[in-house]
Amino acid sequence: MDLREQRGLEIATRRPITQKSAGIWLVPSQSGPGKYTVDVTKEDPICSCPDFELRNKPCKHVFALAYFIVREKNKDGSVTETHTVTAVKKTYPQNWPAYNAAQTNEQDRFLELLNALCSGVSQPPQQRRGRPSLPLSDAIFAAAFKVYSTVSGRRFMSDLRGAHARGLISKVPHYNSIFNYLEDEGITPILRNLITQSSLPLKSVEVDFAVDSSGFTTSRFSRWYDHKYGRLMQAHHWVKAHIMCGVKTNIITAIEIGEKNAGDSPFFAPMVATTAKHFAISEVSADKAYSGDKNTNAVMAAGGTAFIAFRGNTTAKTGSVMWQQMFHFFMFKREEFLQHYHKRSNVESTFSMMKRKFGDSLRSKTDTAMINETLCKVLCHNLVVLIHEMQELGIEPIFWAGREIVGQA
Repeated sequence: MDLREQRGLEIATRRPITQKSAGIWLVPSQSGPGKYTVDVTKEDPICSCPDFELRNKPCKHVFALAYFIVREKNKDGSVTETHTVTAVKKTYPQNWPAYNAAQTNEQDRFLELLNALCSGVSQPPQQRRGRPSLPLSDAIFAAAFKVYSTVSGRRFMSDLRGAHARGLISKVPHYNSIFNYLEDEGITPILRNLITQSSLPLKSVEVDFAVDSSGFTTSRFSRWYDHKYGRLMQAHHWVKAHIMCGVKTNIITAIEIGEKNAGDSPFFAPMVATTAKHFAISEVSADKAYSGDKNTNAVMAAGGTAFIAFRGNTTAKTGSVMWQQMFHFFMFKREEFLQHYHKRSNVESTFSMMKRKFGDSLRSKTDTAMINETLCKVLCHNLVVLIHEMQELGIEPIFWAGREIVGQA
């Protein structure tokens, strides 16, 4: 089934198709409110959409109608039309033994991998006065494990004592100490470094990447008085995370966190640069929010090809040579372009995985703590992905192979 057939099936199963007259049908657009006329009175169906006029071949609207109508010719030459909708569920192969092994041993392996990662965090110099502070590696271990548990700080203490009994941390901190460390700006670059390190065991697997952003809600509100409706209104604050992930395993290779209303495009090039330091980039796909000459060139500079959707008002007269080449590729080989571009859906799956497992909201109150909690969610996601790939691919992650020890910034 090619791309047009898949889209036709989506239209047939989700949108209403109506009959205008004998042999004339109205098929809705997949992306907008309009409708196209499909004429099946002749041997070869005809559609009024631009794609059919350009190619003179069956478009997605023709395929949609084919799924909607089963045409049967009778012996007397008449045609019987049976209205039906056939829903086809696409399935993917699953290595169930590997999946079961990853799920049943996840928490044990998670703690081992987190401990191995945190072992590369150096302890800052101790102040001369006062009680000895909690080792920084233990603090980051406790913060990430707390986010992984998805329970409150008080209820989490039993799990933390279990980790101490296994020798994974040297001390059991008070739950308030965990929150205090999340409010420390000094651990933000360390968490970013740990996210990068957690992705490196899959650098030989991932060559195609996808970029997108999503928000995590907080417990803070914005309130304003709406003069139109004459009442006080409020809305949640949120933290907007921009990520780049591999499309095969959903491992996150780079993350940027910006203002909730900030545009997406400026964060694209820094994530490409971060990923290119450790991964060989072949393709990067992103939606039209990232469309632009600068981002296309950033991927090219990293040795890859950018499959970024173009805005509706785009013309070939603007942009660099590389950008113009990709625009012509999009215009004249659109089906091939879209096969690469649709790898972008994997980044949406990555956000879905992370939010379903670790929640789509943040418990922290301050800006710094919310950023660090978001980074902890990403770190936990990467370790869970690694656990699955350890069973699926038979790899054994080794962190800090180059002895790149991180400390407090």
